Amino acid sequence: MTHSAPDTPAALPPDPRPHLTPPARDWLDQALAEAAQGITVTTELRLAEAARRCGPPHADTARVLILQAAHPTPADLTRVYHRGTADERRAVLQALPHLVPGPDAVPLIEDALRTNDTRLLSAALGPYAARHLSAHLWRHAILKCLFTGVPVAGVAQLAARARGDAELARMLADFAAERTAAGRPVPEDLHHVLALTDPEAVPPHPVHEDGVPHGKES
Repeated sequence: MTHSAPDTPAALPPDPRPHLTPPARDWLDQALAEAAQGITVTTELRLAEAARRCGPPHADTARVLILQAAHPTPADLTRVYHRGTADERRAVLQALPHLVPGPDAVPLIEDALRTNDTRLLSAALGPYAARHLSAHLWRHAILKCLFTGVPVAGVAQLAARARGDAELARMLADFAAERTAAGRPVPEDLHHVLALTDPEAVPPHPVHEDGVPHGKES
């Protein structure tokens, strides 16, 4: 059973073009125009060269925008993911909430969670996983974050999903006991997540996928 929330459209990442050099802007404009024809070999080449053309700080955003312009199907995204480098796979994971309204792409999240690539793990636990990943897999993903040192602050809807989760609390307590018995430190994030499992904790404000709280008074 997945943890479903209303499928509201995800906000697209900010357009990087104001921050790009003129040649990089021209390249991205051309890449977006080409992507409008769908996922093609050319589109995949553009995803591969985004860092070189736009610079590493803007590469992820450029790739997400290229994918969005292509209107890919879940099958298209699966193909791009499995053919791509770790950077391209991360872009696919980041693009999922913008492109796939239902659970069809959950296998890509599951694949990323099986890796030990911490950047893929971080990307996998975004808004799409918060909506569609099963409670069992989500709990194990949180434990993997603690084990690999991925900050839980980046896990989308962490407080909402952890609140009142007695099974997650038990797993966290067992993990802490194992670490202590082995003479190893307990990650500080573990105490944070454990506190969030308290059913009496103040419910978090529902949050849009662009990070803006619903109904929060200004």
